[in-house]
Amino acid sequence: MKLIAYFKHSIDQYVYFIVVTMLIWAKTYIVQRFGFDLPVEGWYQEFILLINPVSSILLALCFGMFFFKGHSHAAVIVISAASSFILFANLLYYRCFNDFITIPAWEQFKLIGDLWSSIFALFRPVDLLVFTDTLFFIFMIFVKKYRAQAFNPIQMISVIHFSFLLFIVNLLMAEHVRPELLTRTFDRNIVVKSIGTYNYHVYDAVMNFKMESKKVFARKDDLAAIENFMLQLPKDIMDPNTFGIAKGRNVFLISLESLQSFVINRQVSGQEITPFLNTLLKDSFYFENFYHQTGQGKTSDAEFAVDTSLYPLPRGAVFFSHPRNTYRTVPNIVKEHGYYPVVFHANHQSFWNRNQMYPNMGYEKFFASGDYSITAENSVGWGLKDIPFFEQSIEKIRSLPQPFYCKLVTLTNHYPFDLKEEDRMIPEFTSKSATVNRYIPTVRYMDEALKHFFERVKAIGAYEHSIFILYGDHNGISKKHSKAMAQLLGKEKKTALDQIQLERVPLIIHIPGVAGKKINTVGGQVDLKPTILHLLGIETKQEPDFGNDLFAVNKPEFVVLRNGNFVTDKYVYTKNGCYDKSTAEKIDIEVCKNYKENAVNSLKFSDDIIYGDLLRFLNFKAKS
Repeated sequence: MKLIAYFKHSIDQYVYFIVVTMLIWAKTYIVQRFGFDLPVEGWYQEFILLINPVSSILLALCFGMFFFKGHSHAAVIVISAASSFILFANLLYYRCFNDFITIPAWEQFKLIGDLWSSIFALFRPVDLLVFTDTLFFIFMIFVKKYRAQAFNPIQMISVIHFSFLLFIVNLLMAEHVRPELLTRTFDRNIVVKSIGTYNYHVYDAVMNFKMESKKVFARKDDLAAIENFMLQLPKDIMDPNTFGIAKGRNVFLISLESLQSFVINRQVSGQEITPFLNTLLKDSFYFENFYHQTGQGKTSDAEFAVDTSLYPLPRGAVFFSHPRNTYRTVPNIVKEHGYYPVVFHANHQSFWNRNQMYPNMGYEKFFASGDYSITAENSVGWGLKDIPFFEQSIEKIRSLPQPFYCKLVTLTNHYPFDLKEEDRMIPEFTSKSATVNRYIPTVRYMDEALKHFFERVKAIGAYEHSIFILYGDHNGISKKHSKAMAQLLGKEKKTALDQIQLERVPLIIHIPGVAGKKINTVGGQVDLKPTILHLLGIETKQEPDFGNDLFAVNKPEFVVLRNGNFVTDKYVYTKNGCYDKSTAEKIDIEVCKNYKENAVNSLKFSDDIIYGDLLRFLNFKAKS
């Protein structure tokens, strides 16, 4: 009888354990399959996506029951709730960034007070269903008085062994699709598709520890491989016709929030979306093949790339994770040539950790929200609207020492693209995507704000003695809105090549009195540092950064995006495929092989510089 009772007890244990596992597994699979836009192709990858959560769920339950010992039912609730929270947080984050949370990104949650409007817009009532299993387990325990029983050591070891075996099988299957998955990956969508959300977070924690330890063990000799790589790259050949054409002028560097190139010269309801910019670029240098290179740090990543010619990090934001590193920045360099570097941004000083990062980058003054008069009437969404922002900034600009290097960061055209009715100068677009629809009026408002700003600069007599550099910081419309974007672009369906083209952001360099032109060269935000210095007539020694002067005679037609995709004058690499730009057809991957190697090395060496804080070993004063 005791033997029968033992087997009955064991069966009850396994049945309950299996039920718990199945419910958490089902929840996870549904979210991974339908909540995220993972690149799953064919039954084989579908099967990998189906099985990949199981190993981590089994291990979590085993260890949870072990540590909770006599309270295994509590372990079930905690693990269920934790898995629900992980999925819920990633769902919201993914809707905004089309990416998954990393450990450095968790630090950004200190911005939560400023992010509530965006979080609320990202939330869907159906999201709460991820907590259904947790509520069920609570019901089973407190209403049905059911208590989960812990496994004995032999049972635990059996389940743990099975979990590790299942994970190895999962990883081998994933490696068959994507070799070197965990050692040479730049796309977290592929990692999650391959090993699951929970295993991804374990992988992320390991990678975070590995990267954080790099600075401790970094040595000056680590620069040798990076310098050897850069010696193999073509050196910029200066264009004498443009070198120094803005020498001695004040610099206005304007970061255009979420502005993508597709709005330029485009109409909605018969009206131009950007009438002022359309006019401005006719008398400016307009780079129509200019791409953003941001990661999870978005606007701060764009600022970092522009000022340093280094790529942002693949995880988190440099502004948060490495604000005390040594950097060779545009503000530091121009300051050595008599410029006064200053930033204007009507948000809190601590937002994106700017109050720590800006001084380290060489900025002498940061005008933040405390320096502006912000009221309910002149603000919307994320804060002070762009028109009053520029108006209030003008008086501060008037008092700056000259020449100055002035960066202005706009705010209104930010997700979820809220705008008051009185500020709408163009109708919303009409599609099934509220995000795409609202984006059009906020872009139009920002364009009008820029028009007012130029008028005010002229009014204070600073226009003729300045150079204006306007760039889009990152995309505003994620690929989740493919159907609406295809409709806006007049296409039946948006292709992978179209998506890469949508990563283009405007770069307009306006120099009063200097005739401009449209320039087709392929470039990105890391190229702005050498370009700005070139126009100001500042020669610099060869430094370990990754930008090229956009006016250089031999500028490489090559730009690397932070996710590892890249674009040349002829080819595009995206979604593990090589495409011919002229035909939009997928071609032999070997055509892109050399470019891909260059892209991988560029991102890796840039990351090494940041993680190891390698620039601290160089004496820049001696080089200047």
